[in-house]
Amino acid sequence: MSKNCIFGPFNSPNKNKKSMYKNGKYRETDKMSDLICENYPMVLVMSRFGIALGFGEKNIGEVCRLNGVDPNTFLTVVNFLTEDISAPITDIDQSLSIETLITYLHNAHDYFLEFRLPHIRRKLTEAIGNCPQDVAFVITKFFDEYAAEVKKHMSYEEKTVFPYVRNLLKGIKDPKYNITIFRKHHDQIEMKIIELKNILIKYYPGAGGYLLNSVLFDIFATEQDLTSHNHVEDYLFVPAILALEKKVVQE
Repeated sequence: MSKNCIFGPFNSPNKNKKSMYKNGKYRETDKMSDLICENYPMVLVMSRFGIALGFGEKNIGEVCRLNGVDPNTFLTVVNFLTEDISAPITDIDQSLSIETLITYLHNAHDYFLEFRLPHIRRKLTEAIGNCPQDVAFVITKFFDEYAAEVKKHMSYEEKTVFPYVRNLLKGIKDPKYNITIFRKHHDQIEMKIIELKNILIKYYPGAGGYLLNSVLFDIFATEQDLTSHNHVEDYLFVPAILALEKKVVQE
């Protein structure tokens, strides 16, 4: 993998961009505080594994085990997001904890749907409060449609994909479903948010101000966070489930 690019929740792949974060793979013996200070987007990753702040000088392995998190899976996700993921991943660690990965993905869904998107909507509503009513309606409509697409996308995983995988872990294979179906229909949800950004940047009829700029920043950050979330699903989760399917069939 290239060492010239970092892909985290707040920055997208770009081979020509020099990283602002520390390069190189993290290990269990590295301090968790060093990971967070050197790669601040990993605060979100850590929380999605159910790990809270306040871990003192403990290393990554110690913090993970104290929180009931598989260290190998945690580090796989962290190193995946802090390196260049534009290169294809051909080797999935067979010791990856799929249950831990599901927990991470589920908590990410909860973060987006229950906190991040509602928080942005409240700020957006306040920021456009003084603009013409028809413009405010269009902007709000675009955001609500985007949020609905995100919810649909994640609800499918919660109601269909995760139960299927948990049954696989028990050795139960659904003859009418497989992870390739999910992979083929893992739709991209970026178009609505791109349109919303364009409206705010190019056509918003107002002075803007700090609040609107803050909302726009939040929208950019959330879009990139969702992109990195989808990459974890596409390049870690799906290959791991493909390997599990083969194992269950063989048994």
